[in-house]
Parts: sequence; C-alpha cells; structure tokens
Amino acid sequence: MFDAIVSRVKSFLGAEESRETLVREPRIIPKSEHGIDPELVSWQAKRCCEALQRRGYRAYIVGGAVRDLLLGVTPKDFDVATDATPEEVKRSQRRAIIIGRRFRLVHVIFGQEIIECSTFRALEGAGVRKDGSGRVISDNVFGEMWEDAARRDFTINAMYYDPATEEVYDYHHGFEDIARHRLRMIGEPAERYREDPVRMLRAVRISAKLGFQIEPATEKPISRMAKLLKNVPTARLVDEVLKLLTCGHAVECVKRLRDDGLSAALLPVLDHLLSSPEGEEFLMLALRRTDERLAIGKKISPFFLFGTLLWPQVKRRWQYNEETRGLSRIAALHEAAVEVLETECHTISIQRRFQADMHDLWLMQGRLERRTGKTPYSVVQHPRYRAGYDFLLLRSQVGEVPESLPEWWDAFANADDDTRIAMIREAQAEARQTADQARRGRVAEGSDASQPSGERRRRSRRRPRRRTSREGQE
Repeated sequence: MFDAIVSRVKSFLGAEESRETLVREPRIIPKSEHGIDPELVSWQAKRCCEALQRRGYRAYIVGGAVRDLLLGVTPKDFDVATDATPEEVKRSQRRAIIIGRRFRLVHVIFGQEIIECSTFRALEGAGVRKDGSGRVISDNVFGEMWEDAARRDFTINAMYYDPATEEVYDYHHGFEDIARHRLRMIGEPAERYREDPVRMLRAVRISAKLGFQIEPATEKPISRMAKLLKNVPTARLVDEVLKLLTCGHAVECVKRLRDDGLSAALLPVLDHLLSSPEGEEFLMLALRRTDERLAIGKKISPFFLFGTLLWPQVKRRWQYNEETRGLSRIAALHEAAVEVLETECHTISIQRRFQADMHDLWLMQGRLERRTGKTPYSVVQHPRYRAGYDFLLLRSQVGEVPESLPEWWDAFANADDDTRIAMIREAQAEARQTADQARRGRVAEGSDASQPSGERRRRSRRRPRRRTSREGQE
C-alpha cells in the first residue's frame, strides 16, 4: 500500500519512470549485441581480473571504462570491482597497496599504470556513517554485486564487463540510456546528492563531455542543493575542478556550472572570475585553448590551469605594487605572485609542487617584457619558457600586451645567432626611443610647450600681483 502511494507521488512529480533500485538480476548483454572491441581494453585490467578469477573470485571492469567502451572510445583509466576483500585482492596481485579510509580500495600497480580495484559495497550496514547533511563519511561494508550496482551514481556508470567472457552485466538499463544519450541517476536524485554532493559536478562533467541530456528528475534538485558542496573537503573539490577543466569540454562545463548555480559553491575564485567581464573573457579564452590542445592529443599541466584562474588577482596586485607602493616592475610582480599564493592556494588547497610552477609562470610574464641585454637568451633557456610564452599569447589575445610581443619571442626562439643579435639591437633602440618619449611626456604634462619651465613659474607668480593691481585701480 505504502509503495503504491510512493509510486503515485513520484508519477505526479513528473518522474519519467520508476526509480526502483533493488534490482537483483542483471541483464546479460553478449558481445554480438554490445560490440565492445577487446583491443580497447587495457591488458593491465585484463590481467588484474584474471588473477582474481583464477583464485575463485568474481572480477569485472566497471564504471566509466565500460561506458566508454560501449561508445567506442578508449577509456582514460580502468577500474575493477570484485567480491574479494581488499586484503584478498592484495594477496592475489603481484604488486598492490591498500589505500583510503572513507572507502578502502586497492591500487594494483603495473609500472606506470594503476588499476583501482574496489570490493562490492553493500546498500546499508553498521559500518556506514553519515554526517548531519546526509553525506557518507565512512563506508567499508561489503556486499553483493547487485547492491554495488545500486550504490553507483548514474545508470551508464553501473555496468560490469567480464573480459574473459566478453559479456556486459546491466542492472539499471544503462545500455538503453547510452543509446538514448541520457544521463539518469540511480535511485532518488536528492538523496543521492546528499550522500555525495560531488555527484552534481559529475553530472555536469559527464553530460558536457558526452553530449548527453541530463534527465529532468536528475537535474531538477541540483540548483537548490548546490550549497551542499560547501560541506565537501576542498581537496576533493580541487580534484573535481581539474577533471572538469581537462575533460576536453571545459567551456561547456563552465557554462553548465553557471546555469545550475554550482560555480559559487564549487570555488569562490571561479565565481568571482565569471562575475567580471575581464576575468570571464580571459578564463573562457584559456579554456577554449585547453579544449583545442586536448582535441589534438596535447597534454595540459594543472599548474597552467590554476595559473589562469588566479592571474586576474595577480595582475591587479602587480599594478597596485608598482603604482602605489613604488616597487620596480619585476619586484612588484614577484610580491603579487607571493601574496596570491599565500592567500588563495591555502584556501583552495593547491599542492605545493604546483605553486612553485605557478610562481615561475607568472614571473615569466615580467621577464618576457625585457628584450634587451642577455635577458632574452636566459629566458628561452628557462624550463618554463614554453608555458610562459603560451600564457603571454593568451594575454595578447585579450589585449593585455601587444600582439607583437609574443610574435617577437616566437621569432627569437627560432632565429640563428646573427638574427638574434640584430633583433636585440632593434629592441634596445626601440626601448631607448620609448624611454625618451616617456620622459618628454612627463615634462610636457604639467608645462606649456611654448615656454621654459622657469618662465612659467615667473609668470604664475606675477599673475596674482596683476590681479591685485587691477582691483586697486577699480
């Protein structure tokens, strides 16, 4: 009776179909139907599954890797799910380590490749702990495969692939959702978002990356539940930001974050950038270039992305330090970089190894303005020259520096010795001319061009006396 009432209420609220999660028997999809190419499956994932299956355990490739395989895309990484406990997984593999507290996992190591192996999670148990907002903070209760499927976030991520039989196990119609290009939450979306608010960000990223439409019932709670992201550890949010910005569809992701009201809750600095026309222009240009690089197979460094996010703050402090505090241009930039790193990086938990690279990237912008003496030779030999040049190119495209500046550096980096000498001489002559013009401009600002400065001071002193004389005559 109660279940019937719940079903009617869900139908009244517009749910497209029943959200029953307790599906115990999967649909088994043979190779002839799903068409997964075995060549796209990493040998490391196959070997991990084989080692567990030889010992009598069940082991499957799971999650986003199966989704990508069904779409004909080579997965970026592979995860394995099994009924073996973490200790049993470790004993069955040649090289493996157990990690995690909130969720105990096993990293199976094959040289540079790591296969993340998890034990099937139970739906409920004594070991599941939640905080006051409903977020799961501890869960190491192991269960059955069907329970593990019900615990996963979206239907398209809840399929299991057995590399031995080449069969796909589907509990929640994920195969059909892929065909319909639909992203649908397993279970009640609001409750699942409370358990893990990061699922809202995943919904945005996956839909933008795959071009899928988020099911209305899955999308509806996001805007009103965005505030729950403030309860998520900053380190997890930073990891999710990197995934958003490096998924190859960063521009679309940021647009959807703004539409769903997630940008402010995700990172205040991101929302601040989007609220400023200047900051938004620079950020969106950088993201477009990032997407283009990823599309042609080039890599993106996290420090470059974080440097892009925080550059508007560095630029403002750089200008303040130079104009108000009177520091030299390079010293002003160094101070600005240190100030931003001390304040913002602590807030958003950027790793120290990225902070040093970000400082070099920003300081390179000041050095790239110097094209005289021996500076150009040392600049092009700097390990961060290429990143600094790419950053300078972005700045030129939004009008921060002349477009001729990155053109000069590109030509200098590829020129022979004689050409470089000539280019530096030309730059030195240009710098002297610019300095002379600046000095003449400062002299002319407060002066009458037709009179020497001493004559102007004498005339200004005489004027009051003449006015006094006329007043006396009157």
